[in-house]
Amino acid sequence: MHEKIFSSAPNGRGGWTSILRGTAIEPQASTKTAVAKYAADRTTWCVKDMVEVGDFLIDRTFGRQAFGADPGRYHVARPEYPGWVFEVLCEQCGLAGGTATFEIGAGTGTATRRLLDRGTSPLVAVEPDPRMAIYLRETIPDGALTVIFSSFEEAALDVASFDLGVSATAFHWLNEATALTKIAELLRPGGWWAMVWNVFGDDSRPDPFHEATKVLLNGPLSPSAGTRGIPFALDAEARMAALERTDVFDAIKHRTSSWCLVLDPDQTVALYATYSNINILRDREAVLAELGRIARDEFHGHVIRNMITSLYIAQRRVD
Repeated sequence: MHEKIFSSAPNGRGGWTSILRGTAIEPQASTKTAVAKYAADRTTWCVKDMVEVGDFLIDRTFGRQAFGADPGRYHVARPEYPGWVFEVLCEQCGLAGGTATFEIGAGTGTATRRLLDRGTSPLVAVEPDPRMAIYLRETIPDGALTVIFSSFEEAALDVASFDLGVSATAFHWLNEATALTKIAELLRPGGWWAMVWNVFGDDSRPDPFHEATKVLLNGPLSPSAGTRGIPFALDAEARMAALERTDVFDAIKHRTSSWCLVLDPDQTVALYATYSNINILRDREAVLAELGRIARDEFHGHVIRNMITSLYIAQRRVD
């Protein structure tokens, strides 16, 4: 394992609430109804909210609806986070029974489930895609969990009421400075903030499948690509500097681990079908089909993707 360390309420009815335009969605509401409401309320991408990556632009708000077409398949395709991530949260960030926690961009609950397994309660999961939010509520019948259908920017959460805040492979979709300011406001003094990513790719190791497919994947890039030639999640200098600029976080640490993800052709296609830079393409289905062909014919059904898990933690200063 490669490692780097740098220091410096449930609503009472078992339901979940949408705060988008003040709409409350009860547990019996159908997925079709909720998604129809969401589709009607979606707005045009805002130029001011776009992130520039080289010559390509992708809108941050695209992340709010880029992944929910088939939450079940998304959940199966995306890999789990290594166990050490949650060990760090327990040992250094106080994750335990009764830890009041919020999660930003919970998605299908890959990290959510692990947090609940460790006893966190209550856990408020903020998810901007109604399809993902419904999937969360329907597949995690845990009384400790409240799912809020909202962007984090608009989510109405109680100030200074949480011991821990978490974001798993989602924070790059937010305006970093604005989000960190709100996160600091939500945490109690001495509370902890943690952001983790599973990064698909590792420039320090050979990656034959990426080399064989990178021309195929030319196009707009997610904010996860970063703006300095380093993936957002691996740009430790920038991420730690942003935390320090808030002037409210101490004990800032970063840890990474390298590992491999082994896939067959169907798993390869399923994984790439969850990528925002694939889902934004007009020829998405053709691209996925070619990825599957390459995995099957050129890699003989055996694809290895190099992975890096990157975790940052920081403690809210006790004033």
